Amino acid sequence: MKKDKRFKPLLITIIILTLLMIVVSINAGQIKIPFSTVFETLIGNGTPQNELTIFQFRLPRILLAILVGIGISISGAILQGLSQNPLADPGILGINSGAGFTVVLYMFFFQGTTFFTGWLATFIMPLTALLGAFLAAFLIYSLSWKKGQVTPVRLLLVGIGINAAFGAGLIIFQMKMEPIDFTKAIIWLSGTIWGTNWTFVWALLPWLLILLPIALYKSKELDVLSLSAPIAIGVGVPIEKERRWLLVLSVALAGACVSVGGGITFLGLIAPHIARRLVGARHARLLPLTAALGGLLLLSADTLGRVIMAPMELPVGIVVSILGAPYFIYLLMRNV
Repeated sequence: MKKDKRFKPLLITIIILTLLMIVVSINAGQIKIPFSTVFETLIGNGTPQNELTIFQFRLPRILLAILVGIGISISGAILQGLSQNPLADPGILGINSGAGFTVVLYMFFFQGTTFFTGWLATFIMPLTALLGAFLAAFLIYSLSWKKGQVTPVRLLLVGIGINAAFGAGLIIFQMKMEPIDFTKAIIWLSGTIWGTNWTFVWALLPWLLILLPIALYKSKELDVLSLSAPIAIGVGVPIEKERRWLLVLSVALAGACVSVGGGITFLGLIAPHIARRLVGARHARLLPLTAALGGLLLLSADTLGRVIMAPMELPVGIVVSILGAPYFIYLLMRNV
């Protein structure tokens, strides 16, 4: 009951913090824009230069960071729920690297530059990444299957192995790329919100608008799957069927987000854990708070990456990994 009462105030607080971070992020970067000027520009009284900087470069990047953070975090929460494994994350299990592998293949065979130009290529990106994400998920699920079921530990170990295999494949194709395409691939795979126009926002937004309500609708099934298998079967839940559908949902979210955000690891691990500590394990509360936290965390990490080594930018994936890797090691030592 106490955690039920905490849910709404916490959600409102995180939304307010996100709005404040949006204002800070608009002002962050090589071109400094005072807060008063930001406000004037947002209401239509700014200079053409400030309008260009804010509306065409910074706002799309800010919204993409929030959307990618929401999608990856929900993907991680679903993976943790269906596998009963607190270490599950789309990056750790190899889903992100599978998506990255097909994207790099696309860049390699189409000479890279076609991937980054044209509105049609932008909308094809999520589909390209989804192919690789589903390939990785299919391999993980198939190889984890033993004696009619998938165990959480086996899922984690197979996922780590698939992640390593796709990582090796990525290196092979990257070594054959032209230097400029190789650099683009390295930056993209390290996790960076590189899409600085509205086309990337419109390419990702439909996926989240469709998939997030489905994830919330499936919250009761996730609660049941968190119990033991005999209890889940006893209440009439077809375990393996639900696991497959939830895995497809998680992979679709991760693949769509990776297509515009690159290989961001550990966010899907951290955000659900923080949310679970704050509001408990009930997914009807856990998923919305995880989404809010994921958006706030990735936006904060992206803003930090833009200012910590200015005028150079530190990829957001590296910032998240610096924060997430120690926490992953802690969980690994505690649970394995």
